[in-house]
Amino acid sequence: MPPTVRYPINYSCYFAESRDGEQFVGMHSLGMIVSGSMEFNDGERAAAFTPGDPYFVRKNRLLKYNKKPSPTEEYRSISIYFDEKALKDFSIKYDIHPDKKNDGPAFIGLKKEAVLTGFLRSLIPYEALTEDPSASPILQLKQEEALLMLLRYDPELKNMLFDFSVPQKIDLEAFMEKNYHFNVSLERFAYLTGRSLSTFKRDFEKIFGQTPSRWLLHRRLKEAHYLIANKGRSASDVYLDLGFEDLSHFSYAFKKQFGTAPSRVAAH
Repeated sequence: MPPTVRYPINYSCYFAESRDGEQFVGMHSLGMIVSGSMEFNDGERAAAFTPGDPYFVRKNRLLKYNKKPSPTEEYRSISIYFDEKALKDFSIKYDIHPDKKNDGPAFIGLKKEAVLTGFLRSLIPYEALTEDPSASPILQLKQEEALLMLLRYDPELKNMLFDFSVPQKIDLEAFMEKNYHFNVSLERFAYLTGRSLSTFKRDFEKIFGQTPSRWLLHRRLKEAHYLIANKGRSASDVYLDLGFEDLSHFSYAFKKQFGTAPSRVAAH
């Protein structure tokens, strides 16, 4: 999910299967699939969304998503992003504030409620305005309307939307063992564990005895070898799932680590 967007409303269109690079969610968003399908995976659960399915994605989470066109249509979706300034302005304007901590999941599938899905569909024609700077006030009004829709759908979402706190320091070892396969920068890992980058690196080397970059590479390759050798997976099937950006880099690193190409590792 992009950490920044030029306009609050974003339209995606893909004619081939697509998995975006970095998997850090920088902003809350409300979206809906128009055609094709998308699968979310936060490392603990996965869910597929099809045309007409609305969803909410939470900021400061790690999330993989795979966009797929259908056999007859391209992949299309519409999303509304909520940056912190817009949320703070809304919170002040409507005097809405969280009343408890909410450590909910990275994504939530919303019901196909007629009012909510009707509102999202009504945004499709606005795609023509996203390159027009003079239309920014109109799109910002739609962003505010989307927040009102979300709070009408579920008032408890205020505890996610208007929580402006930063991540607190957490168990680094447990977090990395759980999330090593996400393709994010060290800065993102540091932030999500409640540390500065320098403190993250220092704590990491104390716990794991090596640098974060070296540990991540070896941990991902170890898992890749297990999946290929024991689960019959192929290199092309696992490299993206384990945080590698391209197949050639994965294959080179795998051969350097294990002395043989991943294609020559026999499953058993």
